[in-house]
Amino acid sequence: MIQEIKKWPIVKLTQDREAFLEEVIADSIKNIHLRIKRNGSVHKEIEKTLYFEKIRMSEKPWKVDPKDETPYWNSIKTRLLQTALEKEDSEIRLKNESEITENIVNRYAHEIAGKFDIGTYKLAHNVVPMFFSRLLNTAAQGNFFQRFWSSSHRLRSRIYIKGNIKHIRNLANKGTLVLTPTHFSNLDSILVGYCLDEIGLPPFLYGAGLNLYNNRFMGYFINRLGAYKVDRRKKNRFYLETLKSYSRISMIRNCHTLFFPGGTRSRSGEIETRLKLGLLGTALDAQLYNFQNSPEGQAKKIFVLPMVIGYHFVLEAPSLIREHLKRTGKEKYYIDRDQFSSSYKVFKFMWNFFGKGSRIILSFGKPMDLFGNYVDFDGKSFGKDGREINIRKYFLTEGELKSVPQRDFEYTKMLSDRIVAEYLKTNMVMSSHLIAFAAFEMLKKKFNADLDVYGLLRITEEDREIPYQQFAETLERLRTRLFELKAADKVQLAAHCEKDIEAFIRHGTRNLGLYHSKKVLFRNKKGNITTQDMNLLYYYRNRMEGYELEGLI
Repeated sequence: MIQEIKKWPIVKLTQDREAFLEEVIADSIKNIHLRIKRNGSVHKEIEKTLYFEKIRMSEKPWKVDPKDETPYWNSIKTRLLQTALEKEDSEIRLKNESEITENIVNRYAHEIAGKFDIGTYKLAHNVVPMFFSRLLNTAAQGNFFQRFWSSSHRLRSRIYIKGNIKHIRNLANKGTLVLTPTHFSNLDSILVGYCLDEIGLPPFLYGAGLNLYNNRFMGYFINRLGAYKVDRRKKNRFYLETLKSYSRISMIRNCHTLFFPGGTRSRSGEIETRLKLGLLGTALDAQLYNFQNSPEGQAKKIFVLPMVIGYHFVLEAPSLIREHLKRTGKEKYYIDRDQFSSSYKVFKFMWNFFGKGSRIILSFGKPMDLFGNYVDFDGKSFGKDGREINIRKYFLTEGELKSVPQRDFEYTKMLSDRIVAEYLKTNMVMSSHLIAFAAFEMLKKKFNADLDVYGLLRITEEDREIPYQQFAETLERLRTRLFELKAADKVQLAAHCEKDIEAFIRHGTRNLGLYHSKKVLFRNKKGNITTQDMNLLYYYRNRMEGYELEGLI
């Protein structure tokens, strides 16, 4: 590891911020023109950008949006109308369109750009773990004033990190890491940051959703700890190309990078299966650049590091599953206030998490190269047959190292598929996920002839009851199958999965509904299993999707 903070790539990026942004702007404009050349015109692209921005400002305004947005885009509109009066392809028109393009990209680049403040990092490095440790001891022992300074409970006992840490640390010295975690909660960024610090890695550059900045406390730290802003409302080409250039050039400058390849939090509760290829593709571009600009055998490699984050309960689960059901068109939906807009709700979530003995698991998958080949301790790539692979050859076309868009797109899809497969292998099954799966699937089987999933979500409380003995027997079959899958290295199981079945059920029901006002799964007065919220049961059930367990119900 680089011990001196001032030599960290992320610190150097901040120190060289303006030169870096100039590089981003130039690269963005070049790529915009390349894509427009194939289909369209600069004038039409500016018109589309203006149109989409007007819609965003009127229909989806956020309090963190720049205050000068309306006058800025009005000025772009005026300039564009004046340009339209000039003859097509005239020198004046082309010059004006070029200036407007550069103006927009420059604005986007500065909007996206984050910074890394050493003072804020030191504060977070020292204070955040201490605060969480104190909160853990206070919540676990139930007395805020008497127990805050106790140290009988350790943070690592609640936030469990699994993986070959020595391997990961060595690869960080050999090349550039791209961490690709699953994404279930806005808490993920904080937890991953804590995890990286805990295992001795320097901070990673990462894209944080602009919505997180609505929470002033989180926004303050995120903005000063290397995050660049990602506004998912902006879908125009100018913005997306600028975002990709920011990612690509930061990796070329050797910044370890984190991005959530699912693009946003999983609404359904499933582990992501369809990844966004845009930012993944920028890693491939950066690797090609490294090969083109280094002597053969000396180019830095970029390593992909999948990670699966496991929670027994997710703060935002109620609003996430409702949004998922809205998207499928099967349920009327009203927009909840984002759970993370309130610092109190975040504090309450952490209090419940620490106070009730729950656990969060962060599991690293096996490191791989950008083509999905596993890499050894020294970063050498190996195929399925065990032979070493020189990935430089993947970029050769007619003996030349160059970008081929269609080829590179297929490479990125291949990497995406490998990451998804690694997620399923790395996932640590927790009691809460398995009992939710068993309960939901048993109810589904009971009503299968009459109801689809959406009808099942509306069954009455009387119809939700499951005989306890049948539930326990079903879980035993599921656990037996999961132990077989674990032996074949197709999934991981948390230690509590070894408990006897009654203790396992108690563990799962206790952890599953810690935060939610309605009980997700519990034993009623008759001793049977039931739920107060079918939507949440469905959300947590979905975490077990992909293991083909339905036939065991």
